[in-house]
Amino acid sequence: MSHRFPLRIVSLMVAMFAIYTCKVWAADGIDFKFYGQVRADLFYNSRSNSETVDGLFYMYPHDHDYDDYGNDLNAKPDGSLYTMYSRLGVNITGPSLAGSKIATSGCIEIDFRGGGTNYYMIRLRQAYLNLAWSKSQLLVGQTWHPFYGDVAPEILNLNMGAPYQPFSRAPQIRYRFTDQSFRLTATLLWQSQYLSVGPSSNEPLATSSTKSQSFIKNSCVPEIAVGIDYIHGKWTAGVGADITSLVPRTEALNDEGKVAKVTERITSLSVEGHFKYKTGEWLVAGKTVLGNNFTQASGVGGYAITGIDETTGEQHYTPVKVSSTWLNVAYGKKLRPALFFGYLKNLGAGKPVMGLIGTGIGDGLGQLVTATAELTYNLPHWKFGAEYMLCNAWYGTVGNEGRVNDSHGVMNHRVVMTAIFQF
Repeated sequence: MSHRFPLRIVSLMVAMFAIYTCKVWAADGIDFKFYGQVRADLFYNSRSNSETVDGLFYMYPHDHDYDDYGNDLNAKPDGSLYTMYSRLGVNITGPSLAGSKIATSGCIEIDFRGGGTNYYMIRLRQAYLNLAWSKSQLLVGQTWHPFYGDVAPEILNLNMGAPYQPFSRAPQIRYRFTDQSFRLTATLLWQSQYLSVGPSSNEPLATSSTKSQSFIKNSCVPEIAVGIDYIHGKWTAGVGADITSLVPRTEALNDEGKVAKVTERITSLSVEGHFKYKTGEWLVAGKTVLGNNFTQASGVGGYAITGIDETTGEQHYTPVKVSSTWLNVAYGKKLRPALFFGYLKNLGAGKPVMGLIGTGIGDGLGQLVTATAELTYNLPHWKFGAEYMLCNAWYGTVGNEGRVNDSHGVMNHRVVMTAIFQF
């Protein structure tokens, strides 16, 4: 009893302080609204896969890996139950800026995804401030990548359609102008949790890859994205373009085994197009992306080495083109069936290459096809659902221009069951 009494006093003091703070904020013209979800995901896979978060964020099945007796080491099932994607956020509305007509707002959102192998740790999802005029807005902070945008699949899998759908939240400066049905967006982006892929060593022909902030940090050039949307009634349609310029390495080993300072850079252009038709019951949406070294958005791809300066060890690069397309159809409110289809193709580098740096492409992934069917039961603040996914990957031999030849299929069956309490 002696231990409980101080805890009750502390809890009461915290509650009184929160109430007092809310009154002060209200008096200053600051309003806030908490939101979030408590989420549990149970999943099963029929084989080993490319994935993150210990299997919760799914990508595609691994290729065959045979032991000395001809048994496929990746032909083994796995599954688990996680709640780390429960989240909490607060939307903040402030007073006009210095008495002007500029409206102010902000958002802070966290989950318990952690980082690396430290799961169930608090992770920042979004944190931004926003200034709004009559037709334009200026956002500074971390939020969704423009290629994720307002058109994304509404499915149970936490990957939200990746690697077909770009998936990333990034620090950014975003300007948006809206006039009637048209919306123009221009964004400068950096990288934080979702990173580009690059070489992991300074050795000659360094094709082993890693993810790091240093590639865009050393570039001193932010990622540049622009897009235009047409929004009218139940329809949304638009296109976007993204330029990414990276510095893979600043030093390299030359042919004499000595370290030399080098000036390497790889610049690439990616484009996308999207549409959405949404009513009270129907959802029909789709997106197609031509990604060139667009790995910072949870995609497949990277770039190729086209030449090496033997004197300094400096490598020359060209991006690898990867095309991905998805379609999502759903109908209903309380009982809502939905279908999702995705197709991805490695189009290669388009010129002779000496080696590949990236995710999937260096492993010989040529094509990827995913089809899912799900059913959700929706109540106020509650969602219960089950989803079945069939994913087939084609692996083969990487050819002279980074294309994949003589491919064979590898299939995974995935089942996800989800319960969500939303507030």
